[in-house]
Amino acid sequence: MDDDSRYEAVRSRDERFDGVFFTAVVTTGIYCRPSCPATTPKRENVRFLPSAAAAQAAGFRACRRCRPDAVPGSAQWNARADAVARAMHMIADGVVDREGVAGLARRLGYSARQVQRQLTDELGAGPVALARAQRAHTARILLTGTGLPVTEVAFAAGFSSVRQFNDTMRETYARTPSELRAAARGGREQAGAAPHSAGIPLRLAYRGPYDARQVFGFLALRAIPGIEEVTGAPGRRTYRRTLALPHGTGVAEVGEWPGPRGGRWLPCRLRLSDPRDLTAAVQRVRRLFDLDADPYAVAERLGADPVFGPLVAARPGLRSPGAADPAELAVRAVLGQQVTVAAARTLAATLVAAHGKPLPAPDGALTHLFPEPAALAGAALTELGMPGSRRATLRAIGAALADGTADLGPGADRAEAERALLAVRGVGPWTAGYVRMRALGDPDVFLPGDAGVRHGLRLLNAGPEAAGRAAPWRSYAVHHLWAATAGPGTPAGSAPGSTPETTTPDTPGPARADRKGSH
Repeated sequence: MDDDSRYEAVRSRDERFDGVFFTAVVTTGIYCRPSCPATTPKRENVRFLPSAAAAQAAGFRACRRCRPDAVPGSAQWNARADAVARAMHMIADGVVDREGVAGLARRLGYSARQVQRQLTDELGAGPVALARAQRAHTARILLTGTGLPVTEVAFAAGFSSVRQFNDTMRETYARTPSELRAAARGGREQAGAAPHSAGIPLRLAYRGPYDARQVFGFLALRAIPGIEEVTGAPGRRTYRRTLALPHGTGVAEVGEWPGPRGGRWLPCRLRLSDPRDLTAAVQRVRRLFDLDADPYAVAERLGADPVFGPLVAARPGLRSPGAADPAELAVRAVLGQQVTVAAARTLAATLVAAHGKPLPAPDGALTHLFPEPAALAGAALTELGMPGSRRATLRAIGAALADGTADLGPGADRAEAERALLAVRGVGPWTAGYVRMRALGDPDVFLPGDAGVRHGLRLLNAGPEAAGRAAPWRSYAVHHLWAATAGPGTPAGSAPGSTPETTTPDTPGPARADRKGSH
């Protein structure tokens, strides 16, 4: 896009570009998201910036009406897999706050100077400025949603001093921390809302249509007792799960219902043992629910295809759920080889009960964290009742994740991670591809050997060549095919035999025991 087309997007308040670029108005000193409802400024008074951090670094403060710092993340970081995209995933997860720029550069395999140059060239801000903008947003959430003392908010958000915290909040929001908190409290009182008694309330924003029924149905079918639960009837369901975080543990609670008056967000509440984990927890929940996707770009490509077009029209906003814990997802993929979804869920529950770490205090039906990879690497796993070869694969996966041979962390190199997984005995193309799609959030993975995919293509009288036309959104094409086999109004993956539940094994030789199992 050039600046003239960006201005046209602003004039039409086009929400498709929220998070893609930001509008800074030189006469007011305010920056906004493109869909801001305020009066459109004159073209000569507008500057367009690639990130909220760039706007803040240029001296602009966030608009109080549209809250541009709270927009969904740019979907390009999911579609791309280069160093800048990987860096953005790591910064979003709090790597700069925990390890500094040196730690970010080390993870990327570049020098700190190269990372600074690449991010500045593309986003108008370096890693420190990007992390600072994120800290300000985190601090605002803590100020307005919790009763933590202001000094504790400063350090929980990642600031190194109270003075730095105060200066940043004034520059970003044109208010002191105390003023932000007072304004939020006044708004809640005027709305008649009761104060929040437990946890941090959030609004998880997304762009475009969102098929919440599909996502919550997908997660409900696979919810592992002890670490996950889904309650309520379709349309009003609540998903809850435990989280293992850098500084402690957490419980996330997400509602299926959208915001009032069509607001594009899901209600969420986080209970954290350490508030420093807020940034990491939010990002992991966002990845699980695929909230940073660009459904407009997906629909533009798939909707024009003769095979996928009718599916997109029938299920607008269908998403590709990710994973809150990539290592957990890898283990679950192996457990799901050659068995049904229900059987895989039972195996996972047995694994959690035997090797999961208990929460300090149970939270309703949530009692454990998923077992750590190191705990599985040295376990006999006889309680699972699985063949010895499958148990050996689970141990090998645990060892590879524990020693870093296979890196599935935020910003991991997707191609390298897939190669590392394929090197594990018992892991084949289906398992590695499924992990890449969900644990690493790759939007362009097709699973040609998947039973549900093959069945979906047969139902549509389509051949495997349809996959090529779906690039770079083949993961969404897979979910559309799964949904097609499930039938109208049914969560994808619930129709018996329509998904990779009971299929034949791969046949690349005795060293490869991968099975295309339940997804």
